[in-house]
Amino acid sequence: MAGPADDVTMTFGGNATMLLRIGPFTLLTDPSFVRRGTRVHLGYGLRTRRLTDPALLPGDLPPLDAVVLSHLHGDHWDDIATDGLDKGTPLVTTHEAARALGAKGFREPADLAPWQSHELTRGAETLRITAVPGVHGPGPLARLLPPVMGSVLELVRDGGGEVTWRGYVSGDTLRRPWLAEVLERCGPLDVLIPHLGGTKALGVTVTMDGRQGADLVDMLRPPVTVPVHYDDYDRFASPLGDFVTEVRRRGLPGELRTAVRGETISLR
Repeated sequence: MAGPADDVTMTFGGNATMLLRIGPFTLLTDPSFVRRGTRVHLGYGLRTRRLTDPALLPGDLPPLDAVVLSHLHGDHWDDIATDGLDKGTPLVTTHEAARALGAKGFREPADLAPWQSHELTRGAETLRITAVPGVHGPGPLARLLPPVMGSVLELVRDGGGEVTWRGYVSGDTLRRPWLAEVLERCGPLDVLIPHLGGTKALGVTVTMDGRQGADLVDMLRPPVTVPVHYDDYDRFASPLGDFVTEVRRRGLPGELRTAVRGETISLR
């Protein structure tokens, strides 16, 4: 649980929806607000049904500095997000998602190319958001699914000097060798937040399952890993236990820190 002195925390809303408080900044990720039993659209006639109720709704949210959206799928951005979020809130997302949400009235969304950064500044502190490339499906299936990005979030003190915290949210990507560039380009992580679940589309795995998630932990060696995106929709095929078992079987270093929907935990 987060304590009163924690300056980097996550409140878990379910699926990939997180309220992140990083120093003086407040971010929302991948807002999915639909109720249990609701079916949402994934494209090309594909749908998925929510199995849980969300722990966060638009009316529960504090003022936001930005919304970080990994990609435009119905389980990451839904109609409730479109209608319920302030359209003046900055969005940081892919080019495709920025164009679509800009057409729905969201003002000046920041669309990032791979490894491009967007910065928010408050006083002497800056939050740097760097887009990490991802791939949402193998081979030809990748062309049928929307472009996806992960995000490296860095809290920077004194206008670009010392990085006091760095976390990587994977987004809906499969594990690929070039994700090691996160360390090469940005530096060691404090926290890894992988999107798991082994999501199936047309019988093909399109998000990391337990084995691929453990591969990513092995690659990036974070001191803390907080898994998300593994049991809220009916297309998930690899439960959280697969990932936990694989990490422990390999004896990988670092702490696994899980969050219950609605719980606030420290990301320090």
